[in-house]
Amino acid sequence: MSPMTSGPVPAPTPPRMLLVLSENWTLTGDRADLPTAVRWAREAEDAGFDAIMVSEHIVLGPDAGAAGVMGNPRDYALPGNQDPYTPWPNSLLLLASIASVTSRLRLAAAAVVAPLRHPLLLARELGTLDLLSEGRLVVQPTVSWSRDEYAALGVPFAERGRLLDEHLQVWAKAWGPSPISHDGEHYPFRDVYFEPKAYRPDGPRLWFGGQGVHGPLLRRLVRYGHGFHPLGRPSPEDLRELRDAMTGAGRDIADLEMIGGTQAVFPDDHSPADLGAALASVPEQMELGFTTFCIKPNQFIDDPDGVGTFCRDVMRRVEAMAA
Repeated sequence: MSPMTSGPVPAPTPPRMLLVLSENWTLTGDRADLPTAVRWAREAEDAGFDAIMVSEHIVLGPDAGAAGVMGNPRDYALPGNQDPYTPWPNSLLLLASIASVTSRLRLAAAAVVAPLRHPLLLARELGTLDLLSEGRLVVQPTVSWSRDEYAALGVPFAERGRLLDEHLQVWAKAWGPSPISHDGEHYPFRDVYFEPKAYRPDGPRLWFGGQGVHGPLLRRLVRYGHGFHPLGRPSPEDLRELRDAMTGAGRDIADLEMIGGTQAVFPDDHSPADLGAALASVPEQMELGFTTFCIKPNQFIDDPDGVGTFCRDVMRRVEAMAA
């Protein structure tokens, strides 16, 4: 053995794959066919996927499609590009159903629009789901983008960032010893007994993300974050800023799970994308430190009974990348 080698070189770790269960309406139809989505989660676990993800809206308004509805209905929903009739079932109830039929799969509640609830109510829902799943819950809280949604629920859109910050403060207290009190501007309360707690002493894992790396995102990531899930591909400058912010707070960027994705390129507005081309960027993202990758099945297949086969195909391909 040469002096430069102290032992066998460890095999590369295969990427962790996350199946996006929201926005698959081309496979599930207008009513979203929730039992089928639950079956897909079980099939994803059997295939070796690490996690599934469900996003949410409570309601949609006309601003959902203000920028023009997406050309290919398989695409991701973005601010202003979706039909207001798009179905968005309750994400936490769906995840609870999935928790009951899986044992290993992580449950990512993405785009939880926290300011539309009271933080104690949402902490109760999240903590209960975390207990049901024995610590498998991941939460990505957000302020979201729809003024119409905020208006419908009577929540001031301009206050959404400050509301989210108070949610995070209240949640951190809720996972600690009772009684708890909070003197915040929006949600003051005194001597509340919050029982039972979440599964972990510090609550569910928290991911943060969005369009670009900006001050509030960095602040929340550094203080509360366990994962970074950007919308789109972050620039080298974004990653450098994130690394510097973590270092400045006495944390290492290696503390964060880095969540990447697959970019589907549709040949037209009627056809699915090529899976191999979409996965081609995974090795490059892994070089940047990303370890977990989101993929949405209806972007690549049109058969609702083919999701299990699709998941096994994805795992074969990504495991070959680490061979």
